[in-house]
Amino acid sequence: MSAFKAFKACVPIEWSDKLYITLVRGMPGTRELHRRTLEALRLRKCNRTVVRKNTPTVRGMLQQVKRLVAIETKEMHEARKRRDANHRALRAPLVISHHPAPKTESFQLS
Repeated sequence: MSAFKAFKACVPIEWSDKLYITLVRGMPGTRELHRRTLEALRLRKCNRTVVRKNTPTVRGMLQQVKRLVAIETKEMHEARKRRDANHRALRAPLVISHHPAPKTESFQLS
């Protein structure tokens, strides 16, 4: 289990006042009730995130579509965004020289 998943497993969702909800699986092939629930949550495309208040109503809706969405608290969402930004950060270019190495005098024993 990765450290992020371990952190995600130990943080109770009820403690957070806002929930970051991301649609991680597509809607084609799902039940009509699940599609209507996702539309009520304003999730229409994959990998889109919405912020909702943490209420019993929203938690009930998320319980219905829990296999289609990822639920995060504010801290978890910011940590994931920072990790993704570091992963996409520009790195120094790898310089490869195609010129032959200069010849040096070899040592000869006399």
